[in-house]
Amino acid sequence: MQGEQRARRTFTALWAAACLAKLVIAARLPLFVDEAFYWQEGRHLAAAYSDLPGMTAWLARLGTALGGEHPFALRLPFLAMGALLPWWVVRIGRQWFGAIAGWRAGSLAVLLPLVGMLGVMAVPDVPLALATVMCLHAGTRLLREASPGAALELALGLALGATSHYRFGGVAVAGAAAMLWLPQGRRLLRDPRVLLALAVGALAWVPLLLWNLENGEAGLRFQLIDRHPWTLHAGGLAFLPAQALLVTPVLFAALLAAAWRDAWPRRAMRPQWRFLGMFGAIVLCGIFLLGFFADSERVSFHWPVPAWLALLPAAAMALHRWPVPWRRAAWVTAALGSCAALGLCLALASPSLRAASAGGKHYPRNFAGWKPLATAVRSELQAMPPGTRVLAGDFKLGAELGFALGDPDIAVLDHPLNHAHGRAPQLRLWKLQADAPPPVPTLLVLAPGHLPFRQWLQHYHGLCARLGPLPPVRRTVMADHGAQRFLLLHLPPAPAAAAGTACSVPAMAWIDAPARRQAVPLRFEVNGWAFKDGPGLSRVEITLDGAVVAEAEYGFRFPVDAYFPQSTDPNQPHVGFRALVDVPASQAGRRWLGLRLHGADGSVEEWPEQPVDVMDAAPAR
Repeated sequence: MQGEQRARRTFTALWAAACLAKLVIAARLPLFVDEAFYWQEGRHLAAAYSDLPGMTAWLARLGTALGGEHPFALRLPFLAMGALLPWWVVRIGRQWFGAIAGWRAGSLAVLLPLVGMLGVMAVPDVPLALATVMCLHAGTRLLREASPGAALELALGLALGATSHYRFGGVAVAGAAAMLWLPQGRRLLRDPRVLLALAVGALAWVPLLLWNLENGEAGLRFQLIDRHPWTLHAGGLAFLPAQALLVTPVLFAALLAAAWRDAWPRRAMRPQWRFLGMFGAIVLCGIFLLGFFADSERVSFHWPVPAWLALLPAAAMALHRWPVPWRRAAWVTAALGSCAALGLCLALASPSLRAASAGGKHYPRNFAGWKPLATAVRSELQAMPPGTRVLAGDFKLGAELGFALGDPDIAVLDHPLNHAHGRAPQLRLWKLQADAPPPVPTLLVLAPGHLPFRQWLQHYHGLCARLGPLPPVRRTVMADHGAQRFLLLHLPPAPAAAAGTACSVPAMAWIDAPARRQAVPLRFEVNGWAFKDGPGLSRVEITLDGAVVAEAEYGFRFPVDAYFPQSTDPNQPHVGFRALVDVPASQAGRRWLGLRLHGADGSVEEWPEQPVDVMDAAPAR
């Protein structure tokens, strides 16, 4: 009894602390781009969408209806679902593995980073995870006795999962396979209450199937074909080390041991243990094998969450039999992993820490820059004629600006990102995809960094083909030293390109030396290249921490046209620059080196800055 009370108190304390921490993070964390799009879907309520079934959008609409247009309100329903998850794990554990193991399984669910952090963001994985534990709990109850309550829970879980994500189809298949492997599970097919629950679960897929039938199977093709290469690659090799890191190594070993032990038949084993173990093993093996053929560009580290939820009670019971040092190591490393996940979210919510990561490959671009962009857009709209519309360069800009401005109907240009994330069909359905120059004054907002650098010029030329020669950039919005950079342009009503007019686009540039984070003396040379298709550049200035410190000599031969053969800059190939920068000793330290590009058309564009370490003495060789 004392052990059970201690385990219950530990769980309650951990759960309360985690809920408080998630509330704080959810209130401070900037809106993730996918969350903004789910908000936009919630403002266009439908039974299903191009990227997902309807549940995520419905929950987002519920949150903002209750709490207003704020990221925290948007996340409230997801926070509530995330808070329920550990309690459902406790219910499964207490019922079939003992009271102490049940409470400990709940504590592990709180500490497991992939599970414990669910709810901080408004994403479909939260209702999917809740649907999974509801179905697992209902399945274990049905293996003991087919009752109306268990059948109702199964029906609700299946319906919630079917309206949450396409991936729940895999969860349902794994659960069915595990259940049918057991004699007790096969007998359930003769019970009308279970058959009715299965019918309810199947009917919940109908809205999504109807959407696909009406739209050329766009959603199914994206989820099953377009986003996956379906050719053998080495991506699956990262599954085990990645999951060991995310789940924490010792707990990962305990979960794998539980899957191996409980998936195989033993005479004295409860059918509930075998069901949970087989479900976890099937999901893990399926995702591991899929990793060698499926999409390796987008994150998929969260896909095994249903397996971990099923295996946590058995792992908690197994840990109790481990030697004390290993048992302590499992709990300590899990706690450290949870703290690391919380710390990462706090870092994402901190403007100073986001800025400190600028210039690195792990910069959180999808969380950054939206607030200063919205401020700049509001300012530009006030200076433009009444009736001016905003035209976003891609769905991320459209959704984030829509949330900030309270306008879910911002027009969006066709963009590779829209297709890569399965959002292009939905934008077309909403009639928000702009394929021609708008007939009214328009503020065009572009985010060049949403594409790889080598694709920028080609994309700019594509904009010229649709919108005509672009006007000079009106404003450059630099967030975190330009790690997130936006361009604002004023388009006149229905612009039309005159015959033979060269395509005028934003400038392109590169700093060859010094390299990023290179140590430089107080007097150092900067060189590189810069060009602007159409009018060309008139001069290039060197900036340090945003202030001009030198004007570069511009016009040196630099064979950039070999890399950008479509460039129409009249100065090609004489687009190189170099400058000598003198820094006083008082300015030694980490500085941000940038460019200010002056176009022959009068435009002025800021180029993203890169960090350099200015030394008060020559660096040692």
